[in-house]
Amino acid sequence: MIQCWRLDDARQTLVLGVRDKQLAEAIYWGPRLPDSENLETLYAVHGIDVAGGMLDQHPELSICPAATRTFQGQPGMALRDTAGKPLLPKLAFESVEAKTDALTLTYTDQSIGLTYRAHFAIDPETHLISMSAELESEQPINLQWLAAPVLPAPQLSDEMIDFAGRWCGEFQMNRTPWSAGMRTRDNRTGRTGHEHFPGLIVPCRSATNTQGAAYGFHYGWSGGHKMVAEELPDGRRQIQFGNASDTELTPLTHFKTAPLFATYSGIGLNGCATAFQRHLRDRVVTWPHPDRPRPVHYNCWEAIYFDHDIPELQEIATHAASLGAERFVLDDGWFGKRDDDTTSLGDWFIDKRKYPDGLTPLIDHIHGLGMTFGIWFEPEMINPDSDTYRAHPDWALGDEDQILGRHQKVLNMALPAVRDYLFHRIAKVLTDYDIDYIKWDHNRVLPTPDADQTRGTYALLDRLRTAFPQVEIESCASGGGRIDFGIMEHTQRVWLSDSNDALERLKIQHNAALFLPQCVTGSHVGPRVCHTSGRILDIRFRAWVAAQRHMGFEMDPRELTDDEADVLRRVTGWWKDNRDWMRHADILRLDAADPAVLAEQHLHQDQFAVFAGKADTSTQIAPRPLRLTGLDANATYHVDLANRDELTRKALSRGQSPLKTNAINVSGQYLMHHGITLPWSFPETMWVIEGHKI
Repeated sequence: MIQCWRLDDARQTLVLGVRDKQLAEAIYWGPRLPDSENLETLYAVHGIDVAGGMLDQHPELSICPAATRTFQGQPGMALRDTAGKPLLPKLAFESVEAKTDALTLTYTDQSIGLTYRAHFAIDPETHLISMSAELESEQPINLQWLAAPVLPAPQLSDEMIDFAGRWCGEFQMNRTPWSAGMRTRDNRTGRTGHEHFPGLIVPCRSATNTQGAAYGFHYGWSGGHKMVAEELPDGRRQIQFGNASDTELTPLTHFKTAPLFATYSGIGLNGCATAFQRHLRDRVVTWPHPDRPRPVHYNCWEAIYFDHDIPELQEIATHAASLGAERFVLDDGWFGKRDDDTTSLGDWFIDKRKYPDGLTPLIDHIHGLGMTFGIWFEPEMINPDSDTYRAHPDWALGDEDQILGRHQKVLNMALPAVRDYLFHRIAKVLTDYDIDYIKWDHNRVLPTPDADQTRGTYALLDRLRTAFPQVEIESCASGGGRIDFGIMEHTQRVWLSDSNDALERLKIQHNAALFLPQCVTGSHVGPRVCHTSGRILDIRFRAWVAAQRHMGFEMDPRELTDDEADVLRRVTGWWKDNRDWMRHADILRLDAADPAVLAEQHLHQDQFAVFAGKADTSTQIAPRPLRLTGLDANATYHVDLANRDELTRKALSRGQSPLKTNAINVSGQYLMHHGITLPWSFPETMWVIEGHKI
């Protein structure tokens, strides 16, 4: 007997099929099928031929490929009993719960008392399919590996795109050709990691940012993940995601994967990007004040580091407010005896040497300037040189003689006593002072990966958010070390990178836009001399790169010349004027004809802004036209140059391009198929174009 089920939205269909109680397999995933499609026929034609030297029948590439079916690739689960003996379940179909946009399939192996469930849901508005798998066992078992429901990868694809990185160099794209065998990424650092963002894009042949077919995947878990992209000997391809292997350290009777988010796009990589952006913004993140405009940040870290002086901080805050800042964030150094990064993590008490009257004098001054106040914590970490560690050395995770990271150890977040202590210390600060924001940092990898560490952190975050629902939380982990949809269920902003180098930020933001919307992605205007690269960049470039995302400043504003302050004030004003619609905009990566240009288009309804960043020197003399995307071909758009005042600085730009003097009215068809020709510019500069439908 054949059984089939389908999940649909306006642009895609996923069809699952099963015969004779075997595990279901995805027999179709792609553009929306007609409602009248015969699914049993699809199941029949899904089969592939058998030739010499092969098995007499191909094992199913199922939602959980089974070793007991002579499957020649990576199986979907690996289990052992408490004596260490491998368990090889023979799962048989038990039941189905099918709704319009959701599906749960249940399978059992009664001989070993095991139940497997696969959950699927499709969001008709965001176009993301969410999937998870869970196991229930009558006896405790050891889990080595459990994949979320497995999907096939397209045959008409020559490469896959995943993401690596490092501190101050996150979201670096890897393009790996498909070949026989397996590409595996097993991130065992205990956090999402700069090195291993849990995402994958599989473009079909000739796909670009704006056209062609592509498939996108993201695993929403903060504790390290495993990815398998495998081409089998018969040519079929599978994609698996799950928690990093061997991170469940104790036998249990219940296991569940994090959600795997997946989507099909027929409009290039941007279709995947907009699905992830919308789902994160509208479904995953919960906002303390959803109707409040996103405030312009000021963070004091690169102005003062650990040198806290109240009059100096008040002076800095006054300057920041005059530039347009609306939230002041007090970074590391306010607690314990924290004069450098060797001491006091875990001692979450106000440093009376620096703040003899507590934080009130500083907060009152900041409130008097019309700004709200935020504060830095790194709750999951502890310095051996701290009163808390000396009292509770058993709270630290890992061996006593472990290698330290940034002079610190990790607290064992699985321990209720640790979570209670952290909750009460953080709650004390939030209760005593009017604080609306926490920058929550995480500055080292775990000494040993443990899924309970992530679950404990989630529990503490949830407890704090229940007690202080008005407080927004930013996920920072040395910058971009913990960015994923799992942590974003508990926070509202990410610090994309510790690099405030606008040139590096331009590249990092461009790639991160495949998954992250504008409103959660912090981006700050850094110092004139970048503290992480030593590069000197013009204030105009630094300001416009920050204006691409959730804008802020992170420098000593007293270093600014009058001209630099005027520029920053003007760009900040532009961002405030546009932030409400940009918060809801799709970020569309543009296919620039000039490889020196990194360009993106923020589009919401009939309004757009294009940021065209010049990252390098062009090989040709004159600028190449930049094609836009996503517009109404038959409509007319009013297009203008937002930063025309910067033309006076481009001495080599001598032509008579209309945009240099006036706005233009042109069709969407022209903008998408010819493109807009920008004025000439130096490297490390940005043109910003505004447009709206007439």
